[in-house]
Amino acid sequence: MKKLTEYFFKGLLFLVPLVATVYVVYLVFIKIDRLFSFSIPGVGFVVTILTITGVGFIASNFLTKGVVLLVDRTFARLPFIKMIYTSIKDLIGAFVGDKKSFNKPVLVTIIPGNKIQVIGFVTRESLHSFGLSDSVAVYLPQSYNFAGNLLIVPKEQVAPLSADSGDVMAFIVSGGVTAN
Repeated sequence: MKKLTEYFFKGLLFLVPLVATVYVVYLVFIKIDRLFSFSIPGVGFVVTILTITGVGFIASNFLTKGVVLLVDRTFARLPFIKMIYTSIKDLIGAFVGDKKSFNKPVLVTIIPGNKIQVIGFVTRESLHSFGLSDSVAVYLPQSYNFAGNLLIVPKEQVAPLSADSGDVMAFIVSGGVTAN
């Protein structure tokens, strides 16, 4: 009976992440297909990927950069819209593009002299504009969540980690379960 229970839990460990992933991908395909009213499954997803890639090509083109810049400036000046637009733009830019922000993983000592530490990413090394020239901004992503906290930490409490930032993010988001 003990061996049977062990097999059951191993099967559960294998199947739950697999089925959950397949289900989420399936839902994405179905939602996008319904949005575009395509009868062939997956066509909407392909159209979405091609559209995003096409817009990226157009936005990168020398002739259309002015239009992209105009749209960007317009959205960045509108009250309320500015808050939403710039926040989302900065968040996406933190993961992709030229201004990746989560590329400096660090270990932060919460209380000096104590061994309690957290892993995060330095997002700004100079806080001189806030009158905090001896501190850095460290973002602490939350496990199993798409949120986090921004801490202002004295520089001496921050130690760089010699690890790939993608691996560190996966480690944090998984609650320390994912390991390479």
